[in-house]
Amino acid sequence: MRLVLQRVARASVTVAGERVGAIGRGLLVLAGVERGDGAAEVAAAADKIAHLRVFEDGAGKLNLDVAQAGGSVLLVSQFTLAASTDRGRRPSFERSAPPDEARAQLDRLADELRRGGLTVETGRFAARMEVDLVNDGPVTLVLDVQHGAAPA
Repeated sequence: MRLVLQRVARASVTVAGERVGAIGRGLLVLAGVERGDGAAEVAAAADKIAHLRVFEDGAGKLNLDVAQAGGSVLLVSQFTLAASTDRGRRPSFERSAPPDEARAQLDRLADELRRGGLTVETGRFAARMEVDLVNDGPVTLVLDVQHGAAPA
């Protein structure tokens, strides 16, 4: 699973003119599910998203996680993150999970984050989405969750 986390002041997702998800301060998480990703990868991703200290404390140090900062998560499916650009000029999506598997893992990830006490909004799976965000910092991180990963 490949994730791009962006610390945001606000973010929203619109599909066909309808706002389907929005948050204020928090994390925008773009998630690409790869073939073979399962419960272990989802648990590791949820743990990392929930506990990564990317928000500033009173001293200006990155010491707070999203919950401690009073933030939320906007989780957006982005299968293109699993693309390979190693050969040729057109991306290969062989590593991307099939749609039914990807949807199930993303739903599981949202559920895991909610069970951890986070407010989670989502985009709409397999839709053409417009993602609007105000990156705070900017702080943008790429996380690769390895197969068989365990929560930290």
